Amino acid sequence: HVQLVESGGGSVQSGGSLRLSCAYSGLTIRVYNTYCLAWFRRRPQRVREAMARMSVDGVPTYDDSVQGRFTISRDSAKNALILQMNTVNPGDSAMYYCAADTTRPGCTEYEALYDIWGQGTQVTVS
Repeated sequence: HVQLVESGGGSVQSGGSLRLSCAYSGLTIRVYNTYCLAWFRRRPQRVREAMARMSVDGVPTYDDSVQGRFTISRDSAKNALILQMNTVNPGDSAMYYCAADTTRPGCTEYEALYDIWGQGTQVTVS
């Protein structure tokens, strides 16, 4: 049984930094010898958008809006997916979700193709 649990959200001032963590358990390579882990966010009245994603071989991909400011990484020792957020601005305020796609090769940006989701953690930038 796969579980994703986010933490690290909160309030931060514009220009500051925040570090989100997603602890995962029960995640094994099931199909196509690969899986993808990603961070999505949902801003008010918007759909969930992929901010950063990482394939099992560690290759990261970023949305243009966060390229150069956010960094996705994995802490294999702790089974955690990390999102380091730097130089945040009010436009980054959103509910942030960790997600896993365990059923196909590649690392898609389309939320409908992710089969496992965490409960989300709120980030507010003022």
